[in-house]
Amino acid sequence: MSSISASVLVGPKELILETRTLPDPLPNECQVAVRATTLCGSDLHYYNHFANGDFKVRESLSLGHESAGEVVAVGSAVTDLKVGDRVALEVGISCLECDMCRRGKYNLCQRMQFRSSAKSFPHFQGTLQERINHPASLCHKIPSSISYDAAALIEPLSVAIHASRRSGVNPGDKVLVFGAGAVGLFCAAMAAVSGASTIAIADISPGRVDFAVKNGFATHGYVVPLGPRPTTTEDKLKSARVTADAITSIKMSEDEDETLESFDVAFECTGVESCIQASIYAAKAGGKVMFVGMGSPVQTLHVGAAMTREVDLLGVFRYANVYPTAIALLRQGKIPAFESLVTHKFSGLQNAAAAFEVAGKTSDENGNLVIKTVINT
Repeated sequence: MSSISASVLVGPKELILETRTLPDPLPNECQVAVRATTLCGSDLHYYNHFANGDFKVRESLSLGHESAGEVVAVGSAVTDLKVGDRVALEVGISCLECDMCRRGKYNLCQRMQFRSSAKSFPHFQGTLQERINHPASLCHKIPSSISYDAAALIEPLSVAIHASRRSGVNPGDKVLVFGAGAVGLFCAAMAAVSGASTIAIADISPGRVDFAVKNGFATHGYVVPLGPRPTTTEDKLKSARVTADAITSIKMSEDEDETLESFDVAFECTGVESCIQASIYAAKAGGKVMFVGMGSPVQTLHVGAAMTREVDLLGVFRYANVYPTAIALLRQGKIPAFESLVTHKFSGLQNAAAAFEVAGKTSDENGNLVIKTVINT
């Protein structure tokens, strides 16, 4: 047994430092000193609202699941990892026995325990702790060329890889991505890996759109204008149609009149109702819309606009069997500006609240772009 410090959420925007007791690792576990945890949208929902969609926090909870660290102890049955190894953490533990697990879709395991999620109870505590014990099979060794900060981003990259596989993007396809946060940028990058010829990215943040285009994530960008929020269903759909028309009317290049017109695949990475609606309108007949972002669980969608043009509406939930692919892509340099995505760094668990406040913005108090915030422990 040893004592560790942990950042613990006890109420909306209420974090405390807590001393916890950590046992020695079980035979199939590694004990990992967490070196980096990047904050994601679900962490922010829990921090701000003490809930993430339908998942309500029912006990104190350590947040964080996008993480990497150093192995500091190994269980007696662990043979492929040793003390000192650098690892990226895949933080969902499935039962390995149910039908979904046997079919390789362990992300859909109903007995899944996922760090920092309130879906299961007791909650599976997150990585904003000095050290954790974790199954060795889910500790993926990383090369020294990948920093701990970048390795933490393998988790959201894995979401994009899983979404890309589900989407079936083909060489020459035109792809639209709503949301230029980390997951949206990674979906755009994976579209390029799959051979998409045109990738448009849309966001309300001019800085994020500019970053995406300048760093090679997208070929075209569109800043969604902020205006009065429509209240009626009719006005919401009209507004979404205007957004879709504006994006599809973008010229392929300055030297030609041909426009983007429509998209083979649209990745919706915001969870925002109007963006989902606009994705359906912007998809071509026979195209696909991938629901990647999680928003309000009940939304109004123009199903007729999908049905009459046979637009497939597909969802993804986390990922399965993708970490080795993500690490290989990083080794090969296939993801542009990967290290640049971490724009803000905070040292020590005592600064977690400050990190969360910055992570919830698109620019900091000095006007600097915010994409990913990391807490180093």
